[in-house]
Amino acid sequence: MGVCWVFLGIDIGTSSVKALLVDENEKVVAQASAPLTVDRPQPLFSEQDHGATLLDQFDRPLRPAILWNDGRSARECLELETLEPRARTITGNIVMPGFTAPKLLWVQHNELEIFRRTASVLLPKDYVRLKLTGEKVSEMSDASGTSWLDVAKRDWSDEMLAATGLDRSHMPRLVEGNSPSGTVRQEVAELLYLPRAMVAGGGDDNAASAVGMGVVKPGQAFLSLGTSGVLFVATDRFRPNPNKAAHAFCHCIPNRWHQMAVILSAASALDWVVRLTGRSSTQDLLSVAQARGLHHGAPFFLPYLSGERTPHNDPYSRGVFFGMTSDTTDADLAVAVLEGVAFAFADGLEVLVEGGGEIGEISVTGGGARSLYWGQLIAAALNRPLTYRQGGEVGAAFGAARLARMALTGEAPEASCPAPAVTHIVEPESELCKLFADRRRIFTQLYRDLKNTFEEFSK
Repeated sequence: MGVCWVFLGIDIGTSSVKALLVDENEKVVAQASAPLTVDRPQPLFSEQDHGATLLDQFDRPLRPAILWNDGRSARECLELETLEPRARTITGNIVMPGFTAPKLLWVQHNELEIFRRTASVLLPKDYVRLKLTGEKVSEMSDASGTSWLDVAKRDWSDEMLAATGLDRSHMPRLVEGNSPSGTVRQEVAELLYLPRAMVAGGGDDNAASAVGMGVVKPGQAFLSLGTSGVLFVATDRFRPNPNKAAHAFCHCIPNRWHQMAVILSAASALDWVVRLTGRSSTQDLLSVAQARGLHHGAPFFLPYLSGERTPHNDPYSRGVFFGMTSDTTDADLAVAVLEGVAFAFADGLEVLVEGGGEIGEISVTGGGARSLYWGQLIAAALNRPLTYRQGGEVGAAFGAARLARMALTGEAPEASCPAPAVTHIVEPESELCKLFADRRRIFTQLYRDLKNTFEEFSK
């Protein structure tokens, strides 16, 4: 009897950890998830028991991990670009509070003893890898979001490390996402009832989602409706455009990079308005929102509940409802949130096009992909069709399983990452496009009018 391989993909997210078991024919044979909570001890703070993981010399975490959507280090971002004026050239990105390097400067300024005891810094999946294998390893896509990587060279930057008082000894070694990175330790294998399996390099959530959706060739793109929102396009070379807060990162496969527009609140904004309105579930609120629909006098929503990245790079921006009346209903608020996120994606698309990105078919992934009504709004805001595929809601975990397969077999990404089957395509509706064209001008002006007030309010 022949050997039957199965591949385990783990998506270590902000709101939950998802695990997916895929057989050698790419059939999902099992999946599970476990919820996570986020602590917000102060305004702009966002912490958890994984994130920017600071370890001492014995590999013990020194403090709660500072998450990607934490905005406390805005001043340190400016400081870092002053300490290393070539930062945007080296990394291809504006230094943002969501990146790891400015967080370490904040720790240096505010928790000096912890900074002094920091022997190594790992990202979430890489800390899990350390527990599984005993190896300190990262890969190119996740490392691109630290502000410590020379993204064009796919290597740590000594200059960026020095600007934060660190050096290569604090960093894990780097591999490509489809390369082996270690083997599950014997005691861990026995504890978790696993074989002594090889562990692949992996990828950050967006790069892994791209692999899961078959977005590996230049021009292929996807839109993610997860906790945050992402518009991702694969490129064959490094294409930075930092001035509009677009990301230029390494892909998790060799000789590929990607451009990315990131909005910090997407599906999380919908979850928030469900709690706000007291509705029983997301689906319940989506149903009444769709029945209510969008109209010229509907209220607006700026979806900046955790600040914003693309195109504003503004950690001080906040969520705003505008235009409410005594007749406004919870359904109106829900539609406003869906529209506000759609407009934020339209802002991101403009930035990628300005940066020379060639964007072809856009596939949809993430938990928000379950709502076709939301897809209709986003397609109209972008004035582009959206392609929905099988398994789109578990793209990152599925992509991680594909990376594991490639690490084991040595298959090329183009051959082993076909796009999943299309379930449906949402075309932009002409009347909705016209309505959005009118309303988006107001949406854009609202942010401009409030920009200075946001920062003043944060103080």
